[in-house]
Amino acid sequence: METFESLVRAEFTPKNTYLNTASSALLPARTVAALDAAVRLRAEGRPLDPLFADVEACRAAYARLAGVPVERVAAGATVALYSSLVAASLPPGADVLTAEDDFTSVLNPFHARGDLKVRSAPLEGLADAVRPGTALVAVSAAQSADGRIADLPALREAARSHGARTYVDFSQAAGWLPVEAGAYDYGVAITFKWLLGVHGAAFLTVPEDFGDLVPVQAGWTAGEDPWGSCYGPVAELACSARRFDTTPALFSYAGLRASLTLLEEIGVDAVRAHDLALADRFRAGLAALGHEPVPAPGSPIVSVPGLGRMQPELSRAGVEVSNRAGNLRASFHLYNTAADVDRLLDALSG
Repeated sequence: METFESLVRAEFTPKNTYLNTASSALLPARTVAALDAAVRLRAEGRPLDPLFADVEACRAAYARLAGVPVERVAAGATVALYSSLVAASLPPGADVLTAEDDFTSVLNPFHARGDLKVRSAPLEGLADAVRPGTALVAVSAAQSADGRIADLPALREAARSHGARTYVDFSQAAGWLPVEAGAYDYGVAITFKWLLGVHGAAFLTVPEDFGDLVPVQAGWTAGEDPWGSCYGPVAELACSARRFDTTPALFSYAGLRASLTLLEEIGVDAVRAHDLALADRFRAGLAALGHEPVPAPGSPIVSVPGLGRMQPELSRAGVEVSNRAGNLRASFHLYNTAADVDRLLDALSG
């Protein structure tokens, strides 16, 4: 029986100390092989049916990961696309509550409407900021900048008590944190971070009745019979969340299918325990060096104020992290080890 260690070491061969999953993940070997096979289909002129099958396999895998029926999952490309879809569903003047300094793709489509009342509150006080008349609360489950985790259960209850809908971006959570997408009206996640995929794939989860969403971006893939919806207006939209699909980036989904298979083999709980142990090791090492990270308990993303300036130097030394608003951001995933943590700490102490 394969263990966590044997599965991971067979799939990942980094040439450096890579601690930047919050930006983009390393690709498993099986994903690279799947991408190569997909490209060869195109290069050799063979039918692309297997690539469309990959999209449906990915949809089903994400549904299992998110804890919702597959009929509630749409397949697209970006968070901004689906934020725009949610924003388009709101009436003029709707009150939209967001978290201060959340990721732009979650926020900007609501501001771009120009006729919505968009306001923000500190992440820790978001539930308390829901009020009568709030139409929607939009927030990332885990903050991109510093890893802070939203109190989603409190937010859900506050939204329900005031009749507001909820829109949660799971991009920095899905893959290491158990996701309960069905507990919220809308959920979204791109797949090139903790889900180990490539750029160009994203998922949206919707209520059984689709909420108030109108498929304004619908193309041929949104039809109940996609191949019969290629010309003229779509006669019948899909009876599932597939009505919110966009034409898939087939190569992305071909690779993603392999990545999601690996995550299912290992299990999110095992990934979470591994990732958090490394993050806690890093936090303890920072304390010994006299540094205090942004408080983000239970998160594999660690942000250290004032050290972002060291990112270029660390990169030259073979340690990949991010500089986010002057903070050094390190993020720990299944392919990282205690030795990776210690190498970063050694570099920071030098």
